[in-house]
Amino acid sequence: MITEQDLQEAIAECKGKRNPDASTCIKLAAYYTIQREMYGTAPETPMYSFAADPPKLQIGDYGRSDFLQAVKDKDPATVWPVIDELMDTLKMVNERVYNSVMRKINK
Repeated sequence: MITEQDLQEAIAECKGKRNPDASTCIKLAAYYTIQREMYGTAPETPMYSFAADPPKLQIGDYGRSDFLQAVKDKDPATVWPVIDELMDTLKMVNERVYNSVMRKINK
């Protein structure tokens, strides 16, 4: 059985490669997964992107889409039943899209 120390050494070796190739990246991902699953520890590598953070919508902030502009000043109690009916229809007409929407909502 692989020990946590063995995993840490393998991770350090992969991270120490000057020009890592795809194989090295795959190994590193596998080592991190094994470490997380077996020992409950996650990598201390910061997760970041050079892209700017998307703007956070606040209650009352709406985008420019037709839908968001239409519901902008509406009472949620009147909008949600319409959306619920739409989702029921979508489930019958295109279950794949329905499931995709539900996955996004349940993130």
